[in-house]
Amino acid sequence: MRPFLIAVMVLLCSFSARAEEVVADMSSRTVEITANFDGSDILIYGAIKGAKEDAGLAPLDVVIAISGPAGPVTVRKKEKRLGIWVNRESVKVNRAPSFYAVASTGKLEETLSHIEDVRFQVSLERAIYSVGAPEEIEHPEDFTEALIRIQKKKNLYQQLDNSVSLLDQSLFSTTIDLPANLVEGAYVTRIYLTREGEVVSKLATFIDVRKVGLERWIFDLAHDQPLIYGILSLVIAISAGWLASAFFRYLRF
Repeated sequence: MRPFLIAVMVLLCSFSARAEEVVADMSSRTVEITANFDGSDILIYGAIKGAKEDAGLAPLDVVIAISGPAGPVTVRKKEKRLGIWVNRESVKVNRAPSFYAVASTGKLEETLSHIEDVRFQVSLERAIYSVGAPEEIEHPEDFTEALIRIQKKKNLYQQLDNSVSLLDQSLFSTTIDLPANLVEGAYVTRIYLTREGEVVSKLATFIDVRKVGLERWIFDLAHDQPLIYGILSLVIAISAGWLASAFFRYLRF
């Protein structure tokens, strides 16, 4: 009888100590890339179920990460030789997201501990996987930093500290800017609820980014019928050149 009572007490304690749970949604789960697509804003919002009002508990934080399709990337270092910039050393990054944005209620390093960052790979540096650099490369981490810097200039990598609003420790929201130069595919959206840097709840969902209309037709033609695509491109180029030549001859007269 005693083991049964102990099991019941443990079960009751587990229910009473149940952590908070994050629930969320977004303004749109589909982004359509058309011929005149110039970017889109995604509103991510949610609530915290079972939020505790114990004054002895540290406040909650929210971290949101959106990651686009990942793949290998070659990063090259250029040097100026005889007045000309030439490629010198290069490092192949095994996997890097085509788009990455991480938003948080505070500074990321304060809302997510180093151990949890290593565990869940949330920060920009952790989202990039690079191993096996050539032995002659003294500082391979410089190439990862260069990749992040380049992608930030293109607005493809974003670290958005203090950008998530958290109201009364129960409601949160943020807006992520998706640039025009997006890669088609599934964008993984991860939401973490943290307390004192430790993850207490997490949620994952997806944003579907896809080409539609003329962009979709051209993309499919180029990949499914490359020969027809090449012939059509050549015909269009020749026709455009002939029309331009005829137009300038007409102006000359």
